[in-house]
Amino acid sequence: MNLSRYTKRAILGGCLALGVVALGTFLMGHLSGYEAKVLIKSSLGGLNTLSNTIVLASATILALMLTLLGVSASTSSTLKKDHYEHIMQLAKLDTIIFIVALVFFLLFNLPVTESENIPQDWFKVLYYITLGVTSLLSAALVVVVLMLYNTIVNIIKIVGLGMTDHPLAESEEEANGE
Repeated sequence: MNLSRYTKRAILGGCLALGVVALGTFLMGHLSGYEAKVLIKSSLGGLNTLSNTIVLASATILALMLTLLGVSASTSSTLKKDHYEHIMQLAKLDTIIFIVALVFFLLFNLPVTESENIPQDWFKVLYYITLGVTSLLSAALVVVVLMLYNTIVNIIKIVGLGMTDHPLAESEEEANGE
């Protein structure tokens, strides 16, 4: 898959967000199974809210991308194939985030901390898995928002400001196949 510089920049932003969470996790130090169980129990409400928010945000972004495609298609400026491939990458990533966030929203609603059959040591693993998943989902949503921002800026430059020398604007010679 060919990634544009805009996408690479968005991924860098997501990696920075993920790094901040990883640093926070490292600063918390080592947990015992009991401490992890207490932390899971106290954070389940927040995990559900975060997962729900990511599901809603990604669904809203997908719906708004239809408007983006409408603007792109109805413009008098001709946009290159790269613009539409960028939108397709954005839609694919957003759809993956939507599905993963929805699955984990459902999993976070399981009463794990109430179960007596789960050994205490497993709660450390569960805690770090929940932390990892929510961190990855949050970082991925940052990537999607940055990619969407780049797409909107490019459309504003090409359509709104009439920029003809933009890398995603197709010149008349390119449009005629010369």
